[in-house]
Amino acid sequence: MRVMLAANITPFLHGGADYHIQGTANALAAAGCHVEILRLPFTFTPEQSILDLMQWCKKLDLNQPNGYRIDRLISLQFPCYGIQHNKHTAWIMHQHRAVYELYEENNSASAPFKYAIGQFDQESLKQCHQLFANSKRVAERLYQYNDLNASALYHPPPAYQAFHPAENLGYIFCPSRIETLKRQDLLIKALALAPKSLPVVIAGAGGQSESLKQLITQLGLNERVRMLGAISEAQKIAYYAHCSAVFFAPFDEDYGYITHEAMLSGKPVISCTDSGGPLEFIEHEHTGWIIPPSPESIATVLNWISQYPNKAEAMGKAAKAAWPKFGISWDKVVSQLLET
Repeated sequence: MRVMLAANITPFLHGGADYHIQGTANALAAAGCHVEILRLPFTFTPEQSILDLMQWCKKLDLNQPNGYRIDRLISLQFPCYGIQHNKHTAWIMHQHRAVYELYEENNSASAPFKYAIGQFDQESLKQCHQLFANSKRVAERLYQYNDLNASALYHPPPAYQAFHPAENLGYIFCPSRIETLKRQDLLIKALALAPKSLPVVIAGAGGQSESLKQLITQLGLNERVRMLGAISEAQKIAYYAHCSAVFFAPFDEDYGYITHEAMLSGKPVISCTDSGGPLEFIEHEHTGWIIPPSPESIATVLNWISQYPNKAEAMGKAAKAAWPKFGISWDKVVSQLLET
């Protein structure tokens, strides 16, 4: 079977989407498919560049380019699901968030631009043969904003077999891109209110790195917080293995590999009531914590982990035991994506 994967590329901005795209391609190839990846150059501004790309996708027919029949088109990102194909499966990571759940009327995209994308999504996704979402949260958004029904289809994080628990060395681990939506600042503000907390190790790079460093200095936490910057996959796995708990409390996350990586490493996850996708996997006070997004609430949990290390370790073991029950596998993904 010939399968075309369609997604975007944002030059020099890399993250979970890249792992998702390549992981899907690898799984399809392992199942015996001939796979090609089409990645469209995507820029967030100006608005006209996005409108032009939408129109280009609508005019592109990939049923039989250059005389070679493509059996299935699988689109992973906006606006690729506008491409024409008779067997088109859309597996949505997220829509163009700036005109949906992140839209602010007086401080965001223009109203005509928002409307154009809404119409494009409505028309394009209705034409797809199958419609999947990266998580239940993404499916909820599709229904809320576009009145479309999608099935949640989960996939494993990269190198998921490599994550493992090891000796607890007593720190809170926070791995993620350092951006406003990831809310590392909540953890730092909570640490200032939790004098008994374990130290914090933050891994990752991003546009808010300098602001976060300034906050750490301002609150007098330089001796209690270590910022690693970008680290290798091997280092990341090791930091997961030796921590006491993992902090991952983004705002309305689509899916979130970090939750899965923590659970596979045998660590409880600290998350918040508005964190979106991660909440589909965490059981409050059993495999982690789902708490209000306030420094005070987080500080209470940080102090508890320090006070009851054995109980926190037991929660980590429960998290590791719970993960297989979700039935997440690439075999299942491929089976559903190629379902006739």
